[in-house]
Parts: sequence; C-alpha cells; structure tokens
Amino acid sequence: MTKIKETSTNFANKKALADECPELYASHIIGGQWSLAICCYLINGKMRFGELRKKIPTITERMLTLQLRKLEDNKIVTRTVFAEVPPRVEYELTSIGYRLQPIIETLEKWGNEHKEMMNERK
Repeated sequence: MTKIKETSTNFANKKALADECPELYASHIIGGQWSLAICCYLINGKMRFGELRKKIPTITERMLTLQLRKLEDNKIVTRTVFAEVPPRVEYELTSIGYRLQPIIETLEKWGNEHKEMMNERK
C-alpha cells in the first residue's frame, strides 16, 4: 500500500477537505472496508490477531497488520503484548474507538434499510 506524496495536488486537496469538514476527517480515519470491519469486531471486546483473521477470512495477514497499525497510529486501537511463550498480542478499541459504537450501529441500520430498498426494486 503506497502513500500519497505530500507534495501532490491530491494530497493537498484531501488535507484541505479534511481540515474543513470533520466528517471527511473521520471518514479518512475509519474509511475503507477493512478498518470499519476491524472496529465492528473489536466493539465486542479484546481480540487476538488470529481471532480477527478468522472473523475476516478474506483479508490477508499483511493487510490486517497494516490496518491495525493505522488504527493504532490514529489512537482507535491499542495493542497489548504479553511476555509469554509463544508471544500473545491483544487488540482493543480505545475509549475514542468505543465511541464509534453508535455510529457503527447507525451504519448497520442504514445498510439494512438500503439493502431492502434495493431488493424491492428488483
């Protein structure tokens, strides 16, 4: 996964929009199918890497690692390493991460309503 060059017009446009619009800023942090899916599973509590991998079988280990790091960098997820053999790592939402719960529930409700509407049109 490549980053956008900070000198590009695309980067400047995204930054300007995110600075002006809190909704876009939030969307940038939790946007994308994987970040939101990870947050959905972590709403129910702590999980280990392998558990998350089993819950989202279509994600690669590399992508899961990258997304968890991004969420950790944005203070949405905390990573706890236990000094055991074999090593154990748990991921959990932070307090600001848990505040996504009503948003995720609203998205779920909206998604179900939209699916029904689309199915009625067929």
